Amino acid sequence: MDNEEIIRNAYRIAEAKDTEGWLAAFTPDGTFTDESIGVTYRGQDRTFPLDNYGRAFSDMHRELHQVYVNGDMVIVQLALQGTHDGPLQAGDGIIAPTGNRMDAPCCDVFQLRDGRIERFDCYPSGTVILAQLGVLGALDAAITRS
Repeated sequence: MDNEEIIRNAYRIAEAKDTEGWLAAFTPDGTFTDESIGVTYRGQDRTFPLDNYGRAFSDMHRELHQVYVNGDMVIVQLALQGTHDGPLQAGDGIIAPTGNRMDAPCCDVFQLRDGRIERFDCYPSGTVILAQLGVLGALDAAITRS
């Protein structure tokens, strides 16, 4: 597989909510950073965003718009889509299902090494997501502290 195919396959793995396949797509020291909240996941924790969004959006879909490849770097413009029908972990609390639909812009930047993901920087538009869920204006009221 070329680098674009490797990343398209990683998205297929994410769509299938295959956590073991997701982990196998990374190098052992690979990282996944959610740039909207400034958190970097390593090791087994790299499955947390996949699991969290999978629970919160049972129909989670990543609509790929453009894929750019420059050597071992792959950049993807996409939209995160789904219906908020499950609990969404947000910081130290939970956003209860709103039933609202999300269709939010995102940009993913991947650095590959030997055919696996060494670094994944995800830039989802957190404000768009929260606004579409209807909780941006009342964030404190929407979160139940755990």
